[in-house]
Amino acid sequence: MQATIESPPQTKARPSSAMSESTPTPAAEAKIRFDHVNFSYGTQQALYDIHLDIPPRQVTAFIGPSGCGKSTVLRCINRMNDMVVGARVTSGTLSIDGDDINRPTQDITELRKRVGMVFQKSNPFPDSIYGNITYGLRIAGVKDKNILDEAVETSLRGAALWDEVKDRLQTSAFGLSGGQQQRLCIARAVAVRPEIILMDEPCSALDPIATAKVEELIVQLKSEFTIVMVTHNMEQATRCSDRTAFYYLGKLIEYAPTLQLFQNPGQKQTEEYITGRFS
Repeated sequence: MQATIESPPQTKARPSSAMSESTPTPAAEAKIRFDHVNFSYGTQQALYDIHLDIPPRQVTAFIGPSGCGKSTVLRCINRMNDMVVGARVTSGTLSIDGDDINRPTQDITELRKRVGMVFQKSNPFPDSIYGNITYGLRIAGVKDKNILDEAVETSLRGAALWDEVKDRLQTSAFGLSGGQQQRLCIARAVAVRPEIILMDEPCSALDPIATAKVEELIVQLKSEFTIVMVTHNMEQATRCSDRTAFYYLGKLIEYAPTLQLFQNPGQKQTEEYITGRFS
C-alpha cells in the first residue's frame, strides 16, 4: 500500500542560512506542529525526525520524489495512517493548536471533523450532488432542511461550482465531469467547516483546464482554511502555495517560503531536485 522508503544516507546536508532563517514558525502561530516526529510501518521506518511548523490560513505544499514520505506526513495530520496495520508514530509529537492528536484520549471522529481531506482521485458518493454535500452534516445530526440547503449553496459557491450545478442538485454526482467531481469533493469537505483541508495530489487526474479551476479554488480557500497539499507538479506548488517543504528518503530536507525555495534553495539536494537532476 505504501512505497518502501530506504534508510537515508548518513551524510549530513550542508548548512543553510536559508533554512535557519525561514524554517521556524513561532509555536504560538503554528496551526500544525510536527515536533521531531519519527514514524514507522511495522519495522520499516518511514519518517525521520520531522520538525515542521505549518502556519494557519496559508497553503503549504509538500514536494519530493515518489516514496519520499510526503503522503505519509500528510496522513499523519488526520491519522489516516492508523488504517494501516503496524503504522505508528514511534517518537515525537504532532499537535494541532497545541493539542497532541496522538494522545490516547483523542477522539478520531472529532479530529477528522477538524481536518478534512481531498484525495488524488475524486471520490463522490453514489448519491446526488445535494446528498454528497450534506452527507457530513446529516451524519452530525443536522436535519433542518433550511440549514442543509444553505450549506449546499454556500459550499458549492465556495467551490466555484454552484452556477454549473444549481439546476441539477438532485441528479447523480457521477454525471459530473472529472474536474467537477473533484470540486464537488472539495465542497463536501468544506461543508462541515473543518479548520484544515488536506489535499493529496488533487489535480493529478485532471486536464489543464480543470486543474486551473482547482488551483484557483485552493488559493481562494486559504482565506478561511489551513491547506496542506502534496503535489508532484512543482509549477503547481509555485502557483498555489505560500510555503513548500521538500522531502527525500523520509527526511525533511528544506522548508521555506515557496518563492525562496525555488529561486534560492538552501540545500544542494533541493536544488538538484527542482532542476531535474534526479526525480
